[in-house]
Amino acid sequence: MDSGLQGKRVLVTGASGGIGRAVQDLFVAEGACVAAHGFQRAPILDGLPPERVLAVRGDLRDEAAVDAVFEAIDERFGSCDILVVNAGVWVQEPAPIATMSLAQWEETLRTDLTSAFLCCRAFFRRLEREPRDEASIVLVGSTAALFGEADHADYAAAKAGLVSGLLPSLKNEIVRYAPRGRVNAVCPGWTLTSMAKEALLDDAMRQRVFATMPLAKVGQPGDMANAIVWLASDRLAGHVSGVVLPVAGGMEGRLLRP
Repeated sequence: MDSGLQGKRVLVTGASGGIGRAVQDLFVAEGACVAAHGFQRAPILDGLPPERVLAVRGDLRDEAAVDAVFEAIDERFGSCDILVVNAGVWVQEPAPIATMSLAQWEETLRTDLTSAFLCCRAFFRRLEREPRDEASIVLVGSTAALFGEADHADYAAAKAGLVSGLLPSLKNEIVRYAPRGRVNAVCPGWTLTSMAKEALLDDAMRQRVFATMPLAKVGQPGDMANAIVWLASDRLAGHVSGVVLPVAGGMEGRLLRP
């Protein structure tokens, strides 16, 4: 099926991680021009057509760094049509709210929520300067935004801010500059990435994960990439906006297999 993404200009934040890399690769396969963002690690662009990929670096918690990322995209591709907000952090060590430090709380919100605000703001500013018919944002949330996550309230709160606050607000604002502009979100469940791999190697944790899922399997980065690219496509999902799509094997907030 033709996704209509040929020649579209895409920024994927957090492209050095498992989901982000799968997303960047799929967009390139669909003919898009992709700016792949990395912060601590450079995105891997080996084997991709150099004329259609750009590696960008920067701390997305910093206004000037976000502006520099978008300026690099403007210089290379002329503008940006699609923004995938994927960069984020999950602190693996459990931290009950009674013992969680203020520093951890603030750092997670800055990394997962404030950075998303800054990227969306920069994207909107370009739409305001250069109105167009179509534009798309896909926010990468988490099932923690839907069900919460004990001992990880910082992460759950940040991701809930994305899908319950930013998403429904921006899907109404984007049409001021792009009449057919859309904003959606994907909420991955447990996915085999470097961030979650260590936890998923534990048998007890895997049983706990599967206890809430009818599809008793761990998601793959490609599962998330398929959903993100579909939502980003104006041809495939052109009448879909304001949607939160869980990609989590049917996960529920209750035990199915006690």
